[in-house]
Amino acid sequence: MTMNNKVEIFDTTLRDGEQVPGCQLSTEEKITIARELELLGVDVIEAGFPISSPGDFLSVIGISRAVRDVIVCGLTRAKEEDIDVAAEALRYAKRGRIHTGIGSSDVHIKHKFRSTREQVLEQGVAAVKYAKAKGFEVEFYAEDAGRADLDFLVQMTQAVISAGADVVNIPDTTGYCLPHLYGKRIQYLYDYVSNIDKARISVHCHNDLGMATANTMEGIIHGARQAEVTINGIGERAGNTSLEEVVMTIKTHQDLGLYTNIKTERIYGISQLVSNMMRMPIQPNKAIVGKNAFSHSSGIHQDGFLKHAENYEIINPADVGVGCSSILLTARSGRAALKHRLEILGFKIEGDELNNVYENFLILADEKKQIGDNELVALASSIPVLVR
Repeated sequence: MTMNNKVEIFDTTLRDGEQVPGCQLSTEEKITIARELELLGVDVIEAGFPISSPGDFLSVIGISRAVRDVIVCGLTRAKEEDIDVAAEALRYAKRGRIHTGIGSSDVHIKHKFRSTREQVLEQGVAAVKYAKAKGFEVEFYAEDAGRADLDFLVQMTQAVISAGADVVNIPDTTGYCLPHLYGKRIQYLYDYVSNIDKARISVHCHNDLGMATANTMEGIIHGARQAEVTINGIGERAGNTSLEEVVMTIKTHQDLGLYTNIKTERIYGISQLVSNMMRMPIQPNKAIVGKNAFSHSSGIHQDGFLKHAENYEIINPADVGVGCSSILLTARSGRAALKHRLEILGFKIEGDELNNVYENFLILADEKKQIGDNELVALASSIPVLVR
């Protein structure tokens, strides 16, 4: 197993993420996001699928020209014409990568390619050799590896590394895998692929069963050293693995001994940028970047948080670019949170006076659901004791 503790972050927001219906971006918008991804510190930007459309071709060219300190990657099928077009689109990249591949599961081999294991293996190896001859880094994807026969996956991985693949991507294309089984799948490759030390193993997981981040982390724990992710977890169907979740899991669990180059304080800003440009709202309870991620509304939580933030927060909001945590005042809030907010507003209220305000607050909160500062000032104004 590799001893390298750096996990490379391969961002596919502009390729897999942009496949969400209604979320297509112009070349200029893609370049704006690509520049922010570079500032964020990602290692690879998958800029598009050049042969798929003139727009994708031009976007890969534009991004290749716009960024300097990041690998620019173009997706292809295991076809010479795809690889030719990708190589043309990447010609301005300081460091370019061709991402080519083919199905590895019997489901895909039989029902998508109407082929045989032997034929797809031959086609995959030929594609890697052809792409390698273009002078770029080559990444090979074994599509639907999450459902592939393990021994065939070993055979395919070994063959494409021998053919020159720098990175081998083991995707859970359909989001099928359970985390412990996906981890075992990656471990199996490290145990049985004799030349696995010659390539980086990458994980690319989908969220159809809500386990993309868990599967990605299991893959990393078992030796994978590249994670393929998107901002906000956007992507086809239920989405891809979320960049912010993987990066902050690695940062929070320092016992894993792993790290990334991501400047985490830039996460919230790019999350908002992508959401706005793609017109794709972020669910409020989304980990790390949802509007409720650092909000506390229940009385027990608020009291514990006010006493010591780590009682209920494992991440400092400033570490991901969020200004501060929020105490939301609702009918579930307790006296501690009410008193805290009133003091911020300039009211120092204790004892029976606090009890009276709290009773009136609960009545209003049941009616209004959430109480803002103006309502709090009105509630407390009958209490004469001011600290300012």
